[in-house]
Amino acid sequence: MKNKKNNSKKNRTNNFSKLSIFQPNKYKFKKPCPLSIKGAPVVDYKNIKLLKRYVSENGKILPSRITNISQKKQRELSLSVKRARNLALI
Repeated sequence: MKNKKNNSKKNRTNNFSKLSIFQPNKYKFKKPCPLSIKGAPVVDYKNIKLLKRYVSENGKILPSRITNISQKKQRELSLSVKRARNLALI
């Protein structure tokens, strides 16, 4: 019985030694913000075509985890959507 316990401990250490820094990456990285890249449209309350892309059918602003927008741009977007709503553009 003692031999079985020792063997199981050896197998565990062998599994850990197989781990490597150069293993394929299982985790996906976030995509870059579509409003922060070069040539991206300016977030403005008058740009209704852009704002409609980030508003749901019910009129709610989509969260950044769905749209992949950075926090800074998300704040600008929400402010401009609210302004457009206030002026009855959306």
